[in-house]
Amino acid sequence: MIIDGREMAREILARTKARAELLPRRPRVVAYAPSDTPATRSYLKIKQRQGTEAGCDFSVVDTPDAFADADAVIIQLPLPADVSRDLLDTIPVIKDADVLSAAARALFLSEKEGALLPPVVAAMKEIFDTHHVVVKGKQAVVVGNGFLVGAPCATWLRQQGVRVEVANSKTDNLKWLLLSADIVVTGVGVPHLIKPDMLKEGVILIDAGTAESSGTIAGDASPSCAAKCSLVTPVPGGVGPLAVACLFANAATLAERAMKS
Repeated sequence: MIIDGREMAREILARTKARAELLPRRPRVVAYAPSDTPATRSYLKIKQRQGTEAGCDFSVVDTPDAFADADAVIIQLPLPADVSRDLLDTIPVIKDADVLSAAARALFLSEKEGALLPPVVAAMKEIFDTHHVVVKGKQAVVVGNGFLVGAPCATWLRQQGVRVEVANSKTDNLKWLLLSADIVVTGVGVPHLIKPDMLKEGVILIDAGTAESSGTIAGDASPSCAAKCSLVTPVPGGVGPLAVACLFANAATLAERAMKS
């Protein structure tokens, strides 16, 4: 089955809006983008639209000084080369909807009660829950160990009792590793790295990789892999919109906590 991430995102945003409407005021979400590029502007435009659908007031700010007035804070990645990752730690943990700061990430890693899931992890969990996938005891291969996809997804899967191998695009035995996997998660941004002959029948494939190929957005897996998969996320239209929706669900959770404290 090919997952319709856009439709799932609409459902999450509708649920989030219903939660927001129960609050004394709309959740305030601010985004700070230290890099002004066409890609960054595109990402923020998408978040502006989904934030509105989620019942949030969303604004882009020029300085981290504006974080104080927000219920939830987003720093749009990637950071420019001349900006330290320490910037992420300026996000107060009680406002870190993206789970980017060291403090918020530590809560997730330690499975602290109430810790938010990074949005890509939350998107993956949403897919598994919706389709009644029991992951405990399964074998997974996570391709890539990046901060946004690979590392948190591998951590969460291990927390659920999954046996996890972490690989990358240059792993010598990548094909044979993948052939052993019940679940494959990939986020390296290498177009069509994974081919059908590298996957076993019935595998669950969570493709969170994005890159440009021949003028279009492509995932890490070839579209022809879908025929081998019991569940697969397409690129575009899979994990991407779903993760943004989960980001705003996190923002609503933070707003609920702030307004009840």
